[in-house]
Amino acid sequence: MSPQRITTDDAPRTDNPYSQGVRAGDTLYISGYGPVDPETGDGIEGDIQAQTDQVLDNIAAVVDEAGGDGLDDVVKVTVYLTDLDEYDRVNEAYGARFSDVPPARVCVEVSRLPGDVRVEMDAVASLGDGRAVSKRPQDD
Repeated sequence: MSPQRITTDDAPRTDNPYSQGVRAGDTLYISGYGPVDPETGDGIEGDIQAQTDQVLDNIAAVVDEAGGDGLDDVVKVTVYLTDLDEYDRVNEAYGARFSDVPPARVCVEVSRLPGDVRVEMDAVASLGDGRAVSKRPQDD
């Protein structure tokens, strides 16, 4: 199956040479998004939690466009922060957005992000029906 480009007006668009998302079979690879309003193309103002929410809204829009179920289908996220002192506040906003099985995640501090935003994330989503859910053994 050939890779399929995913494009939506509900996430920020760019003239740069990359796709908002690429679906290969049941796997969706989502490009990095900062806290950019898709309607205006401007970075949103506000605290890091509001910016984190916008980033996750942008990722969810790409998953939805590919036929998925928003953040529920996300299995892996990479978080890029320009200041790890904001890690706890990002975690609060991030943790509130995911269900019982949060995605695997990496968080790194970087010196600078495009548009001089403070947070960016990319993601991988699984759009197939065969997702495995691992549960901890119950204490008897």
